[in-house]
Amino acid sequence: MKALLFAALLLISGRAYAVDQALIDAARKEGSVVWYSTLIVNQIVRPMSAAFEAKYPGIKVEYSRASSSDVALKIANEARARRVQSDLFDGSNTVFLLRDPRLVASYTPEAAKDWPAELKSKDGTWTGMNLFYWTAAYNTNLVKPTEAPKTYADLLDPKWKGKIAWTYDLTPGGPPGFVHNILATMGQEKGMEYLRAFAKQEPVTIPGAQRVVLDHVISGEYPLCVMILNYHAAISIKAGAPVKWLKMEPLLNTMSLVSITANGPHPNAAKLMVEFMLSEEGQKILAANDYIPAHPKVGASSPDLKPDTGGFRVTHVPPEMARDDNEKWTAIYKDLFR
Repeated sequence: MKALLFAALLLISGRAYAVDQALIDAARKEGSVVWYSTLIVNQIVRPMSAAFEAKYPGIKVEYSRASSSDVALKIANEARARRVQSDLFDGSNTVFLLRDPRLVASYTPEAAKDWPAELKSKDGTWTGMNLFYWTAAYNTNLVKPTEAPKTYADLLDPKWKGKIAWTYDLTPGGPPGFVHNILATMGQEKGMEYLRAFAKQEPVTIPGAQRVVLDHVISGEYPLCVMILNYHAAISIKAGAPVKWLKMEPLLNTMSLVSITANGPHPNAAKLMVEFMLSEEGQKILAANDYIPAHPKVGASSPDLKPDTGGFRVTHVPPEMARDDNEKWTAIYKDLFR
């Protein structure tokens, strides 16, 4: 309820984004829009939908949540049955899991026309919606700030052997991304040398998502974890949890993308909602609900969460690189850590 109220206040006080009236009229005629999301419903899908409906009365937002792979499978199956239900979808790699380019519409949002090139595709099939920064975190009840690792080299200290947790998720947000970050930072020869040494530290694989790994650290089961999201730790810190995330440079940067489904039943409403999500209004709703906005002019809920205001370096993973190279990074991980 608090998030919905905050979103409504933003709409009243924020600068309105200029959208073509013809698009608004066409979207209102369609009357609804269907969003397949990978994001948390109560945290952002519901607040974003409520704010959109408040700004554009007469357009109802319908949504469902699933993993990227499940969303992609659902879209593909609906297209195969010639019963397309969704109008737009999001996810870090959903658009690439579809594989068939005919399933994704090309649309270049006006809201993102001045954004850096790395935040949008050249062919209009995706635009960055929110950002992810992957790093390490520790339990402040178990580890003193002076003893916490500051660099990747510090993770090789014998005292951390068997005490570092990470996820089993074989995506750029998991061990494969860690492998890439090390190789990109240190080079192939020194990077592989480091990874072999890190494997001897016997990091513990948790059969759960990155948020689950962080919760294991917060509960005190492990003192330290790697490849967790800095904003997840920030949310827990605000709730009083004994955790602190580390600016272990460079952090790894990926993002969640928003795309429009080809041949969706409400194409104009889909465009209008994408414009809203990527406008300063929509991006401020993301920030108010503890996601990190992709919009270059919209800050995170806490300034230290974004590199330009938080003062940390990142290794950026373009979506196409994640698609093309994750298998290679995964092979290195399996060879060294399994």
